[in-house]
Amino acid sequence: MAAPRSVFCVVVVIIFVLHTLKTVPGQVMTVEEVHEYREQVRSMFQHAYDGYLRYAYPYDELQPLTCDGTDTWGSYSLTLIDALDTLLVMGNHSEFRRVAQLLVDTMTFDTDVNASVFETNIRVVGGLLSAHLLSRRAGVDLEPGWPCDGPLLRLAQDAARRLLPAFDTPTGMPYGTVNLRYGVPPGETPVTCTAGVGTFLVEFGTLSRLTGDPVFENTAIQALQALWDVRSDIGLVGNHIDVTTGRWTAIDSGIGAGVDSYFEYLVKGYILLGRPELMDMFQEYNKTINTYLKYDDWYMWANMKKGQVTMPVFQSLEAYWPGLQSLVGDVDSAMKSLHNYHQVWRQYGATPEFYNIPGSKAQEKREGYPLRPELVESAMYLYRATRDPFLLQLGRDVVEAINHITRTDCGYASIKDVRTHQLDNRMESFFLAETTKYLYLLFDPDNFIHNDGGHGDYVDTVNGRCVLDAGGYVFNTEAHPVDPAALYCCSTFKQDQEELQKLHTTLDFGSLLEDLEDFSHEKGKKEGILSFPTTGLDSSMDPTLDETDPRQWLQFDKWKKDKMTRSWNVEEKQHPAIFTCPAQPFYSRFSILGEMFVEK
Repeated sequence: MAAPRSVFCVVVVIIFVLHTLKTVPGQVMTVEEVHEYREQVRSMFQHAYDGYLRYAYPYDELQPLTCDGTDTWGSYSLTLIDALDTLLVMGNHSEFRRVAQLLVDTMTFDTDVNASVFETNIRVVGGLLSAHLLSRRAGVDLEPGWPCDGPLLRLAQDAARRLLPAFDTPTGMPYGTVNLRYGVPPGETPVTCTAGVGTFLVEFGTLSRLTGDPVFENTAIQALQALWDVRSDIGLVGNHIDVTTGRWTAIDSGIGAGVDSYFEYLVKGYILLGRPELMDMFQEYNKTINTYLKYDDWYMWANMKKGQVTMPVFQSLEAYWPGLQSLVGDVDSAMKSLHNYHQVWRQYGATPEFYNIPGSKAQEKREGYPLRPELVESAMYLYRATRDPFLLQLGRDVVEAINHITRTDCGYASIKDVRTHQLDNRMESFFLAETTKYLYLLFDPDNFIHNDGGHGDYVDTVNGRCVLDAGGYVFNTEAHPVDPAALYCCSTFKQDQEELQKLHTTLDFGSLLEDLEDFSHEKGKKEGILSFPTTGLDSSMDPTLDETDPRQWLQFDKWKKDKMTRSWNVEEKQHPAIFTCPAQPFYSRFSILGEMFVEK
């Protein structure tokens, strides 16, 4: 008689765990072994991607046990959008170009569909923004306005604008669901999770900086500030809140599910957008977290008002925290926690959604693993910071477990129960957007994403010459990379235009320049100093000047100001500049070896 399936599954689990325990902690992998695992990850991605295209497109997700598709978060071919930039990271430029054009030709968000505000933002808006910024590298034919304009950027902007009605609340915090055509559905619950309020700034800030429309960044900042204003007296936040009243409806505080990416976006918002108040907020939270939630390199859940522990559990989602710690320079603490999380993985060949820390076991009814990326996300960040070979060992364990346990004929399946390795009929889009991408980057040290600022590309745009692809990429919480140099390229040009417009509207340039010319001419006659022309941009003085380029006007005005200052200094009088249009240097922010710095 055949053995029961449950007994067979348990035997498989035991064999797999014994296999993984044969690894030697800290053993250095050869260059060839690292490349081999990189190619295994590429193969994993390709198998899942091909399965989605063959069996599930245009639905949101692949169902890997039945090999068909289903809509989950909004009926907009979610996996295709979410996987697009991973194609480029892995070097498949031709498929990136094909899919990018397919989205431009066929995608519309003008649909009568109720969609998750949070998921649409991080997966769709984030995915489209990243694909837009990576288009040049992929060899896409670019519009003249790129990177400040382009079809993928316009798609992202359209999707984001359809989310804005959710923020029309007394607090500025968004509802959790919006109809893409009609706005917030009637009767929509006002209760949403903390992360659902505080996870918009990377995408919305990028949109504002690229397009010049401040509404997105301002909206995201208002929501972040609203959460900050309702933190408890001891400095903690709960995990669910009423967006119409600002009243907490769930007061368990932690770093995991329902809260996680709120903390993440405070740090990444600071790095990407240069807003120091966000890092100040995070540092205050970090002190409180270490005081009330941290126990022996684990992070518990506690009452947000009193601080006593309410749930002594580790959640799979919390494995992002060591990666975030590496971005603020706390590498030692990050490595200690990551070792704990890795031991959970080795116990089951996966991290269950909830792990009971005192009992050292998967929590009942929370024993699944939906192919989450957070463990390898932190490993990737920390490997860049430390080069510790243990982190490659961790990545190898994850690759082997996923391949051995979850691979199906058409994709990779979520694990319904890590104790028996029973599978579930779902492959979330983040498996292609995040899990495989972070694994690939862990085993591909020379990937362009890892540029530490040692080189960049001069790119001539309608806004002038910009430096792009200079490193410092900031990942949104769905692992979609954003090039901060592109934001600088677009936003500073718009700032220059606005400053120039203000000057022209507030000063009478005709009379002012006549006065300056007369002043200079009289001083020249007295002291032998030549006057200089002030009546327009004369390209004959410099053949490289373009009379139609506002940036050249700014530089020419600066030249005139410098000449005038030199005239005044001859008379030993320190006159202030009449007007100033400073040329701001390119800067980029990086995280090197766990340390953040600003290069100016």
